[in-house]
Amino acid sequence: MSLKLTVLDGYTLNPGDLSWDDLRTLGALTIYDRTEYANDKILEAIGEAEVIFTNKTPLPKAVLQKAPNLKYIGLLATGFNVVDVKAARSLGITVTNVPSYGTTAVAQMTMALVLELCHQIGAHNRAVKQGRWSESKDFSFWDFPLIELAGKTMGIIGFGRIGQATGRLANAFGMHVLATANRKRPELETPNCRYTDLNTLLAQSDIISLHCPLTAETEGIINNANIAKMKDGVMIINTARGPLIVEHDLKIGLSTGKVAWAAIDVVNQEPMSPDNVLLTADNCLITPHIAWAPKESRTRLMNIAVGNLKAFLQGNPINVVNP
Repeated sequence: MSLKLTVLDGYTLNPGDLSWDDLRTLGALTIYDRTEYANDKILEAIGEAEVIFTNKTPLPKAVLQKAPNLKYIGLLATGFNVVDVKAARSLGITVTNVPSYGTTAVAQMTMALVLELCHQIGAHNRAVKQGRWSESKDFSFWDFPLIELAGKTMGIIGFGRIGQATGRLANAFGMHVLATANRKRPELETPNCRYTDLNTLLAQSDIISLHCPLTAETEGIINNANIAKMKDGVMIINTARGPLIVEHDLKIGLSTGKVAWAAIDVVNQEPMSPDNVLLTADNCLITPHIAWAPKESRTRLMNIAVGNLKAFLQGNPINVVNP
């Protein structure tokens, strides 16, 4: 009997520019663009499947217990907080994730956000197209302070693969890098890149970029108390996880000018709530969780996810998050 595979929410990974054919070679494949986040709807989508893939569709214990055929969950992401991995382990369900697929893309997006804040390219483009340059008495004008990165300090909270890639890009712009990490690698330190403690990073950084995982220790790490420790006029970048920031506290920092600008690609609730306090902050740039999404990184994600399943079927599972 053919293996039954189901993708619960495939649209964001593959809106039509990739192929599911490699998965189809492994069994009878059913693909849902989206699955409603209700246990009965999730169970209906899982059906008789032995293998399922999920990106953001939650798989709590109550769902896993009622899916007796299920043997494998493949996450189409690096984070695995949407799955009750302890329950999966107790039920004999292997859970795998996809590490490292988006390192280059997320680091690139981080620097894109930094450069946008420094030059306000979008705002100046709109001003030109509104006719302001044509009407100007001078050959040049700017509506915001323009900032040169060389000599500035970037604080990177979380110095894993993405944090390190971001640090290399910051160094290429002539910036100094301060980093915090649970596990330090002394060989990564240079005259322009060194580890420090969180309080020193907060106090000395001109730009603070978040690249740490979301844990009990890091949740809400950007809060009133820590913002108070920062330089006046600091910039904050978040391409990691929304709940790393207490959004109300960031809004206060932005409104007082303590935080000159923030640029965030992730928020606490996604899709973003229409009453999110940051929507009313003019000095907060918000993008819709796209740092991970260049076609190149999504192709890597797809290939690794297929490789994870093949390894499992061959009896040598890899990238297992609940061994």
